[in-house]
Amino acid sequence: MKVELAQLAGQDNGTDYNLRRALAAIAACASDTRLIVFPETHLMGFPSAETVARIAEPLDGPTVQAVQQAVRERNVAVVIGVAENDNGQYFNTTLLITPEGIALRYRKTHLWASDRGVFSPGDRFATCEWNGIRVGLLICYDIEFPETARALAQLGADLIIVTNGNMDPYGPTHRTAIMARAQENQVFALMVNRVGEGDGGLLFAGGSALVDPFGSLLYEAGREESQFSVELDLSQLAAARRDYRYLNDQRLRLPGEVLEHADGLRELLIPR
Repeated sequence: MKVELAQLAGQDNGTDYNLRRALAAIAACASDTRLIVFPETHLMGFPSAETVARIAEPLDGPTVQAVQQAVRERNVAVVIGVAENDNGQYFNTTLLITPEGIALRYRKTHLWASDRGVFSPGDRFATCEWNGIRVGLLICYDIEFPETARALAQLGADLIIVTNGNMDPYGPTHRTAIMARAQENQVFALMVNRVGEGDGGLLFAGGSALVDPFGSLLYEAGREESQFSVELDLSQLAAARRDYRYLNDQRLRLPGEVLEHADGLRELLIPR
């Protein structure tokens, strides 16, 4: 399965610019690409507490609708980050958008220092069936907590996609974490980070990566803008799980109510 990683620079509070970049990347994808992945909150950048009410949009707003139209025209799926406005409550959200619509929504549950006071945390993890595999989403700081990926693994994930906005000097932290999360859950893990400068002098670290279910780093990008393809050999899932399964052997399971939906969506609610 071919996936393209769109490691792009963005503009904070720059929705028009960021949307143009996303639409251009979708239009430029190869004809056999099944999925394109963008960084954390790519469509809006990172709003502040002062700008979030102006910048964040509902999921049926014009920016997400423009991406959905491009997805339908190219017959490809997209994973992309947004600043979501849900009736005056704001979330750092990542979407899996297919030609049929929004297949999966994930709201960041572990808020980084700059998220606090801007976004509310999400209250659940979720996976869905897409292209014959089960996919789960995480966002940036989430992957530094082993429980987040394990929650998706308990929901049957084969592929964990991380939209990232990781900056210097923390690039090596996420490089280590993404490899560990893949190996300990026997899943593919795919991370796409932002590059370039952001508001407040932040310098985003790049290093977008694909890791196989054995924890081996298959591809790692540098620090420059790039849009590149990677191949997922899905037979590696069975190979990694052939001799043993960590999920079968674990002695402790994460708590929380599991919701099964008719459309194949699975959710694990975070206990209050």
